[in-house]
Amino acid sequence: MTATSEQNREIAAPVGVAKRRRLNTPAEYIPAALDDRVEAWLVVGLIAGLAWAPFWLGGNRLMPWGVDAVLFPSLTIVYEASVLLSGRRHPVSAKFVAAPIALFLLVVLWIFAQASTFAPPGIAHPIWTMASDALVAGLPTTISVDPPATMRALMRLLTDASVLWLSMQLFRRASRALLLLQAIAGIVATYAAYGLVLAIAARGAIPFFDAPNSGFAVRSTFVNQNSFATYAGLGLIVTTALTLRLYRHTVPNAAGIASFRLSNFIAATGQRGALYLCGGLLVLVALLGTASRGGILSTALGVFAVVMLTTTRQRSLRGDKLEAIAFVTAAIAITFVVFGDRFVGRIAATGFGDSGRLAVYAIAVRAILDSPLLGFGYGTFADVFPMYRDQSISNYEVWDLAHNTYIEVWLGLGIVFGTALIAAIGLLVVKCFVGAIKRQHDSIAPVVATGAALTVGVHALVDFSLQMQAVSLTFMALLGAGVAQAESSRRAVAD
Repeated sequence: MTATSEQNREIAAPVGVAKRRRLNTPAEYIPAALDDRVEAWLVVGLIAGLAWAPFWLGGNRLMPWGVDAVLFPSLTIVYEASVLLSGRRHPVSAKFVAAPIALFLLVVLWIFAQASTFAPPGIAHPIWTMASDALVAGLPTTISVDPPATMRALMRLLTDASVLWLSMQLFRRASRALLLLQAIAGIVATYAAYGLVLAIAARGAIPFFDAPNSGFAVRSTFVNQNSFATYAGLGLIVTTALTLRLYRHTVPNAAGIASFRLSNFIAATGQRGALYLCGGLLVLVALLGTASRGGILSTALGVFAVVMLTTTRQRSLRGDKLEAIAFVTAAIAITFVVFGDRFVGRIAATGFGDSGRLAVYAIAVRAILDSPLLGFGYGTFADVFPMYRDQSISNYEVWDLAHNTYIEVWLGLGIVFGTALIAAIGLLVVKCFVGAIKRQHDSIAPVVATGAALTVGVHALVDFSLQMQAVSLTFMALLGAGVAQAESSRRAVAD
């Protein structure tokens, strides 16, 4: 071979290959197929972790916290190592979500500062000075009234963040995002079926776990029915979106003979649609069986948002869309009429308000105003509340959670950093909402993420479901996929 032909071959080589040869990076030793195989196993691991998360009382114990804190960050580390070794780029760059990341990092640094023993006496909580005086011993001073509790809460927060980041990277492909939604729909339906069996056969007792009977209320493997209601609501939102997507793709879009559209509609229902409908109705029955006022109403808002975003983002509402919406709405309405008596009965008996929770909120707000900037330490509500408790609530009631996630965040972190944490999630939800409206194709992930955020966000006003790790991890996975799909695949959002 002549020198001239060798030069021509070098010129004809792709630019990327030439750069790789010059840089001599490890990427030339790792085929792209291997990268895809690693990501495929990470997807399987993430889905398996989401399936495990509700098993141990909804993840509301120290043991599942520890398992999750090892499992999900480990998956994230493996992913980052594969990206580093292969020389690939992140499908979703940090710049794309720079503001939420910056806010989150500020919050994490502040939580470390709250638990640190290097806090000056002037800003440390006075309880440590009081304890030192009482014990006649010098105790380390911290801003947090319970540093171990603050660090445990930080561990759960970082676990949630690892799922969010991993989901953003793994589900930039539309096919993978659809797989995640189908998997979550199946997982929630399985727990819903198990919950119905336990409610009927065991009066709500959970085998192998020390949890009191819940009567005939459906709670599956969760510590209470309200938290399971939010989890079931996420499953119903996902299943509703999948059902509408199926009909949108299988029933012809163009106006045509009504009998032809109807035959396609029936065919879709009898095939894959039957699986979605059966799973969705199963989840809906379990949700109604919880009789959770906040969980059911917040889920209704989320489902409504999914239906509206699925239809109004199109330029016109054609006959096939109306048929699908009418069918899904009728199925939900009939199920509510048949199985919603417990929910309606509870509202008739107790109404929508709860005087006990309102009193707790008032006490917690007074505590927040006592330390509006520094907070009492992330995750320390159970330690702080007894110091402010008064006779406005019964002495026989135990309040280790505020039943309002926003109030707990502000009490623990202070108003500034608590708002920063809420804003970090809010900015990601806004991205999903914009993507749900703008995208003409592959919009299901941002649509679901928006509906899920509405459900958990509203229910967090009256309960602590979002503080259950099974709920938070599932929501983070949906939100991450929604952010990843919020922009068209034709727009580069990689590093």
